[in-house]
Amino acid sequence: MADDHAALRSIQSFLLDLDGTIYLGANIIPGAVEFIQYLRDSRRPFLFFTNNSSKNARDYAKKLSAMGIAATPDDVLSSGEATVRYLLGETSYRRVFVVGTPSLENELRDAGVELTESKPEAVVVGFDNTLTYAKLERACLLLREGLPYFATNPDKVCPTEYGYIPDCGSIAALLREATGRSPEFIGKPNPAMVRMGMRKIGATPDTTAMVGDRLYTDMQMAYNAGTVSVLLLSGETKRADLDTVERRPDFVFESARDLYEALRSG
Repeated sequence: MADDHAALRSIQSFLLDLDGTIYLGANIIPGAVEFIQYLRDSRRPFLFFTNNSSKNARDYAKKLSAMGIAATPDDVLSSGEATVRYLLGETSYRRVFVVGTPSLENELRDAGVELTESKPEAVVVGFDNTLTYAKLERACLLLREGLPYFATNPDKVCPTEYGYIPDCGSIAALLREATGRSPEFIGKPNPAMVRMGMRKIGATPDTTAMVGDRLYTDMQMAYNAGTVSVLLLSGETKRADLDTVERRPDFVFESARDLYEALRSG
């Protein structure tokens, strides 16, 4: 951008990834607390915007609050919630088989979706750290019957404080190898999710930034939705990865601390 400071100052709303952006597992990323407080003090609306469907908004609000970032469930939109909204708003499927955590299962039940292994209308797969072979087996059989197939997010791994662990995209890859089927991913980079988020905080694409640590989800969604793209190198993406992409993010910072300092000094 011709005038980086002016462009940065023009950002009025923020969609904020969590894993690798605000925290790594149980550890807050240095500068994240100050960055969030700056957004609040400068009256810039923001939404925690995560592809991790293993927890629901209540879980995330509790985790953030314990880390020193006051949050309520209304401050969070996960790919799990986005998938529930998509099922209810864009499809007629109300009986589904789920490969997911109890949090995702409860989110679906709370929305009136019936969870069943017997004659479901669709299959839904999430980031499932309670995964069992029995779940995979049943999902494979149902997918081979041709049932509609949705997944919360395409992330291959989830960054933690102790390394990278398999995420929903890896589970979907396993199922693809076994069945030849690929899901419709509802979370990032699907622009439907960013539209949900912007509606929630009353934002528009031209003055909204997607802040995250992944090129193929966070940044790709920013490109798809027409928002400003802000990459943080505190999670999955490393600086060398930028040499392999056709399109570079609008802004690149080492961490939330550097983004905070740039906004404050701008």
